[in-house]
Amino acid sequence: MSGSDQDFKQSLSLTDATMLVAGSMIGSGIFIVSADVTRNLGSSGWMLLAWVLAGVLTLIAALSYGELAGMFPKAGGQYVYLREAFNPLIAFMYGWTMFTVIQAGTIAAVAVAFAKFTSYFIPWFGEDNILFSIGSWNFKGSQVLAILSILVLSGINLRGVNLGKVVQTSFTLAKLVAIFGLIILGLTLGFNQEIFTNNFTLSWDAQHWDGSTFSSISGVALILALGGAMVGTLFSSDAWNNVTFIAGEIKDPSRNIPKSLFFGTLIVTVIYLLTNVTYLGLLPLQGSPNGTDVVSQGIAFATNDRVGTAAASLIFGVSAAAIMSVLIMVSTFGCNNGLILSGSRLYYAMAKDNLFFPKAGRLNENAVPGFGIKAQAIWASALCLTGTYGALLDYTIFAALLFYILTIAGIFVLRRKSPDTFRPYKAFGYPVLPILYIVCAAVIAFILLIDKTENTLPGLFIVLLGIPVYYVVKKKFAPTAE
Repeated sequence: MSGSDQDFKQSLSLTDATMLVAGSMIGSGIFIVSADVTRNLGSSGWMLLAWVLAGVLTLIAALSYGELAGMFPKAGGQYVYLREAFNPLIAFMYGWTMFTVIQAGTIAAVAVAFAKFTSYFIPWFGEDNILFSIGSWNFKGSQVLAILSILVLSGINLRGVNLGKVVQTSFTLAKLVAIFGLIILGLTLGFNQEIFTNNFTLSWDAQHWDGSTFSSISGVALILALGGAMVGTLFSSDAWNNVTFIAGEIKDPSRNIPKSLFFGTLIVTVIYLLTNVTYLGLLPLQGSPNGTDVVSQGIAFATNDRVGTAAASLIFGVSAAAIMSVLIMVSTFGCNNGLILSGSRLYYAMAKDNLFFPKAGRLNENAVPGFGIKAQAIWASALCLTGTYGALLDYTIFAALLFYILTIAGIFVLRRKSPDTFRPYKAFGYPVLPILYIVCAAVIAFILLIDKTENTLPGLFIVLLGIPVYYVVKKKFAPTAE
């Protein structure tokens, strides 16, 4: 273990690391995103393909990251890989984007989703309920509960990694059991053979909702629609790499991180595919925006895109909304614990390179980077109040893809740059699969650049803003000569 990591306690097992991967990936996306995917592609074959492609790409990326994780089993994970393969500037640009938007923004978005579904039981925490005002600032119930959940989880993780891992493993197992239960009941008790058969009739007849009707698409239009649909599927499959940030606290990290990346992403990929097959066995695919019940609305026009709730209503009846609210509360709470647990270790690595607040590079009495956890909590809470986190997340989907591409390209760079470095695990399918990922991710990024320019350009701006910030930070936090 590196000198910067020697104070960490290696207390996370392979099971703990796998639960961190799976738990960080599964939030609320799988219960919502399929509606937008269906409006983009309009057929069961193409809808499932969007999920399969996201899952396969995620698995390839995870298997590729395994080589880097084995070479550099240090706190900071992907930040360290980019630094070693390229240079501190590119690594900082990644860390800058993670702190300002991706990590803190995701924490904020997931926390608000938790509050949103909690309000089903406690309306006081509703999105439209203003609890109090300070000047022109109105504090909504959902915002207040979101912040409270962030502070509670941050407080838990300040008390040590052991408590954090208990929360993570418990909540991840609970939501895995619940989702598998939904799948099993959906494919047996609620399964509708007629709807299922109809959904797979003309399963490759791609159609796109233009605001008034579904129209057949092919060629370039189909490629653009598939790329647009994959924003949601890729985002739902994201955060798998968070386990690399916490390498310093995993037992035998050179071997257990690659294994946890594979097992965690495989579990989630299978769950996502089975969940969507379940939806197709319960609900019509296209439906109608003017439908008066969940069946007539279908997957595409489920109320507020809550496909999971619509599907559950056909299994559990009037209890469905309550059951799904509990499931999503458990899912989002556990997801955020994983994000909070891992994020501060990235800032720890940056601080060790004098590229973040020096206090972030120190461990507290419980052997965790307390300052990083607190800074992350404060910024995530601020994003909850501004309400801009949703737009910021959209902006950085493109940016996140760029960093995944760069990181996997780093495998090729390091094979040439450091051929003799010990590699306990080598990227599966090298060089074919890593190249396939780079090409596919680059194509998706290009599609997003063309089709969603209003989102991708601001995302690129945030990344590039890291260049001048790097030089300012480097100068500010440079160690002074003794």
